[in-house]
Amino acid sequence: MTETTDLAQSLREVFGRAQRTLREQGGRMGLSASQSEALGYVLREGPLTITTLAKRQRVRSQSMGATVGVLLERGLVTVTPDPNDGRQKVVAVTDEARALIAEGRSARTDWLTKQLQGLSPAEQQTLAEAHKILDRLFP
Repeated sequence: MTETTDLAQSLREVFGRAQRTLREQGGRMGLSASQSEALGYVLREGPLTITTLAKRQRVRSQSMGATVGVLLERGLVTVTPDPNDGRQKVVAVTDEARALIAEGRSARTDWLTKQLQGLSPAEQQTLAEAHKILDRLFP
């Protein structure tokens, strides 16, 4: 292995731990990973059909229909007929979902802020510089 490969492996592991830890800090809001991911797609991209959501998550439309059903029961999405194709259903997030997601994001940011405050100013500066590089790697 090369130093670059070792670094890549180490960064992948750290990013994985970071993602899991941040997810725990913000909570899943009582949602499964699939439900949370589907809600995230609709929040970021706007209303989507169940078929499109299924393709994004690489699952069958029937499975996505069940996932959306749970989100609908919880009042986190609305489902309406597609105006262009009545056979399709369009999923959109509700204000309740937006508030729930904002709450989770805020909890994660608050937790991370506290962690960063425990670092020295020099360590915080190093992370700020690393952020610029990571931003280039993951545009």
